[in-house]
Amino acid sequence: MLLRARGLTKRFGDFVAVDGIDVEVHKGEAFGFLGPNGAGKSSTMRMVGCVSPVTAGELTIFGLDPGRDGPEIRAQLGVVPQKDTLDEELSVEENLWVYGRYFGLSRAEVKRRAVELLEFAQLSDRATDKVEPLSGGMKRRLTIARSLINEPRMLLLDEPTTGLDPQARHILWDRLFRLKRQGVTLIVTTHYMDEAEQLCDRLVVMDKGRIAAEGSPRQLIDAHSTREVLELRFDVVEHDEGVAARLSGIGDRVEVLPDRILVYASDGDAALAAVTGRGLRPISALVRRSTLEDVFLHLTGRTLVD
Repeated sequence: MLLRARGLTKRFGDFVAVDGIDVEVHKGEAFGFLGPNGAGKSSTMRMVGCVSPVTAGELTIFGLDPGRDGPEIRAQLGVVPQKDTLDEELSVEENLWVYGRYFGLSRAEVKRRAVELLEFAQLSDRATDKVEPLSGGMKRRLTIARSLINEPRMLLLDEPTTGLDPQARHILWDRLFRLKRQGVTLIVTTHYMDEAEQLCDRLVVMDKGRIAAEGSPRQLIDAHSTREVLELRFDVVEHDEGVAARLSGIGDRVEVLPDRILVYASDGDAALAAVTGRGLRPISALVRRSTLEDVFLHLTGRTLVD
């Protein structure tokens, strides 16, 4: 076990950002913290990264105490912060060289590792280019390459794909999947349900500083949602006048969102037939599989982007 937390708490004055959570992360797994902004994910990561002291509870990383052994722990971590902190005046390869020297690596070793990491990040052809004109996806891949310069035992990724376009996100997911296959332990925070499903072997759903549920993406969906979801959109007047009441009894449950109504059922097509059988005519109807977004909505009564 690389990380163990018991009753982990972080307070800022009277505000409780992390409220007594229990977490375990094992070697070689990809572990996720899923939740909206303000759920306590980043505060947790800062404690794990040994840059923010623990207020209460227990936290051990590699069997060490962050309060006492911070430098030793940080030497074995790779950190990808929420916002890139690259030196845009330096070249791509120079960013890796400078960062590697912080870990006491020789110039020759840093340059050797930089070549390998730029190839891994698909940036070899941009090695001598300045960072400033790179795309957001390239900068994110460079930040990940930089975080690996010390060959860390565990990689912390705080909202790794925020702000990236879909293609850049998929390229980044591929790089992270390859890292996991190489045995690197990943800890990821995200508010993207598809990212959590793609990357995480196991995750916790966080809300207001607490853990609402834990398991693999499939286990969480099976436990807290139905196989399919029927999304219905009605005219604004119908929606405001409570059309949802006429859906009662269709499926396992009905959730009313500001812009649509969700009907949870094992068979979405059968649920749609039941809706139209009651004389209801939605503007649009979509049958899809359940996701972690549905799990979060069921557990907290709100969506991940609230």
